[in-house]
Amino acid sequence: MKKILIINGPNLNLLGSREKNFYGDTTLKKIESLCDQHCKKIEIECMFFQSNHEGEIIEKIHSADKDFDGIIINPAAFTHTSIAILDALRATSKPKIEIHISNIYSREDYRRKSITSEAVNGVICGFGENGYVLAIDAIKNIIYS
Repeated sequence: MKKILIINGPNLNLLGSREKNFYGDTTLKKIESLCDQHCKKIEIECMFFQSNHEGEIIEKIHSADKDFDGIIINPAAFTHTSIAILDALRATSKPKIEIHISNIYSREDYRRKSITSEAVNGVICGFGENGYVLAIDAIKNIIYS
């Protein structure tokens, strides 16, 4: 069975209680459950990971080449600032999709530039928790093509 890694960046552990006007009231735990259910239905295994620490995210990306067939990443605020995460994403040969719960292109000016998107196959944003399901379907199509 193919395996995907779903990485979530800083402050996403606070979903459901922070900035509901952008992120809604769904928690990260609910999103994880949604992803698990969808992956079982389409016969893909997923591992869910969240960290508020850039180095831990980088280490997890490094592990992907030997342990996973693809990566879905919501780098959160690191999207706009982390050349280190960009470099880690570039270093893996696995397919990668970047996702965002909110539409980053309709937000503040500093959120409209994604540094990390330069190293991924595609970006999905603005669909709330459903963006994760869309990304799972997209990564499956890339893996099996």
